Amino acid sequence: MLRLGIAACALAVLALAEGFTFNLASPVASQDFHAKTAAFVFRTQGCAEPAKAQISGTAEGIVNGVHKSVALKIVSMSKPGVYAVYREWPAEGEWLVNLKGTCSDASAGAIVPIGPKGFIRESSKILQHPATEAEIDAALKALTAGGGK
Repeated sequence: MLRLGIAACALAVLALAEGFTFNLASPVASQDFHAKTAAFVFRTQGCAEPAKAQISGTAEGIVNGVHKSVALKIVSMSKPGVYAVYREWPAEGEWLVNLKGTCSDASAGAIVPIGPKGFIRESSKILQHPATEAEIDAALKALTAGGGK
């Protein structure tokens, strides 16, 4: 019985150690009809009060060799802590989505490359901080070098 209690405490500590983060998924994973046309959805994790999390995002792209930035409207779904990102950036060029979030005093970020068939899960980066300009530039460089095909 003592071992079971110790194991439960260890799991709780590990869950808290993960902190505030994002989990990316295809629109169908939200189980919300309104998300079916989204580019992707994500869920916050590690936030005691998901409805109070502050989430924002931008689309960052390279169009004809020029860096473009488009502010995105991140849409809350019916379940607290679940959000949809809809395509609000132009079809031309190479694009990624830069997500930023805070929950209490914790922060998280994600860099989500977008390819011809949607978001590229394998190349996405989940961060314990908002992405830096250098991280965004490196991801755009990798995407324009063929990482989005």
